[in-house]
Amino acid sequence: MSLTAAASGFLVLLLTLPVVQGQIPVGTYSSTDICASRGSTVNMSCTFSHESSLTIKKTCWYPEGRFDRNCDSGFIDRATYFCDDKNKCTLRIEDLKDSDAKTYTFRIVGEGRGNTWSFPPGVKLTVTALQMHVTRVKVNVSHTEAELSCTSTCTRPSYVWFKNGLKVPEEEAASYTGHLEPGDGISCALKGHEDHRVPSLYAPKFPSVSVSPSGEVMEDSSVTLTCSSDANIVAHYTWYKRNETEPLSKEPQLVFNSIQSSDSGQYYCTAENQLGTRETQICIDVKYGPKRPSMSVSLSAEIVEGSSLTLTCSSDANPAANYTWYKEDEDSPKASGQIFIITDVRAEHSGSYYCEAQNNRGRSNSTLTTLTLTVVSVLDKTAMIIRITRLTLVVVIPISLLLFCLWMSWIQSRKKKAQSSTTEPHEPIETVEAVLSDRTHQRLDSDPQYENNSNTAAQAEDSEEQEDQV
Repeated sequence: MSLTAAASGFLVLLLTLPVVQGQIPVGTYSSTDICASRGSTVNMSCTFSHESSLTIKKTCWYPEGRFDRNCDSGFIDRATYFCDDKNKCTLRIEDLKDSDAKTYTFRIVGEGRGNTWSFPPGVKLTVTALQMHVTRVKVNVSHTEAELSCTSTCTRPSYVWFKNGLKVPEEEAASYTGHLEPGDGISCALKGHEDHRVPSLYAPKFPSVSVSPSGEVMEDSSVTLTCSSDANIVAHYTWYKRNETEPLSKEPQLVFNSIQSSDSGQYYCTAENQLGTRETQICIDVKYGPKRPSMSVSLSAEIVEGSSLTLTCSSDANPAANYTWYKEDEDSPKASGQIFIITDVRAEHSGSYYCEAQNNRGRSNSTLTTLTLTVVSVLDKTAMIIRITRLTLVVVIPISLLLFCLWMSWIQSRKKKAQSSTTEPHEPIETVEAVLSDRTHQRLDSDPQYENNSNTAAQAEDSEEQEDQV
């Protein structure tokens, strides 16, 4: 049997025999099961006692799988050992990693051969990665109602919750329910490891937007808009143009390979996660040289000498264009400004004109000979008036007389028809008069006075007839 095996057998034998105080050292662990967060610091302690006659040369901790009888070597560079005057020895491991999850045993080495003791069962260290999840959420305009959970691989852990860096009192459950105002952050930690919290979860901050390349945005150039926001949980980005409902991009970047003047406008980027949404606007002002100008004139008919004439030039440009007026085949400008007014048109003004629009991005001319001015003199105008008068005498007056005659003829015809229609109803009137006359005579004949009068009248008529015969 080897020495190691013999010693091991001896140790087991000693452990199975009744313990007699003062014969062998005794070790007691402050905890035999520790669960700590990844990245945190953990302390494992063991307090031992031994008979006064035993001199302790070394103390050490060793992880499972790396038994070191003589405690001659350390096992990790992030570990430190220290003991106090009460025989309490501590192993401290900083910046815990998943590989540190093992069982650690305390061991002492005394003077003399075979005076080494380990104290099972040791300390079981569990390294966990705390995680926080949103299990329920309702985003309102002013706040968010959320339920969050904190999870780990620890057995029956207790948690501590923090809101905006402050501990939430009397909250040790694995879940938290509450209202989150804009800017609020929630985090959790294992109880006893409060310095190693899960990074806070919070809604996106207001996004920042950058334009690349910086400076003025030139037409036909390549332009990239980038949106970024501080958020945890990771934010998702969407780009929109003002007054348009369809998204332009669902990525942090909005790329224009060849930006055009029509792309000018208000854009906004939204950053969204489970806890809320924020948006930021940016105005894109695309600069470009003048488009081909258009020219208009205030009069479309012939222009009379001495009258006033207004020419107007307009061009789409950004920044706004300046305008210069030229007459064809002349180098010197006739005027500057968007409007060119000729207040007293003369024969020398006849010709073709064009305007030029220019800004710091370029220049452009209107179409040549856009307008040709034909000046009519006063004498020509008088001749025209005479021609119009002659035309009136030759054509208009005869036509007017003819129309008047036709009208008079129509009036006479109407009168004749009216007269003929008034004579026809007189016949029944005469019949009525005859009837009335007969009735009158009848009444008179029945009257004696009327009879005498009538006889006298008859005699007079007879004498008159006789005289006529003589």
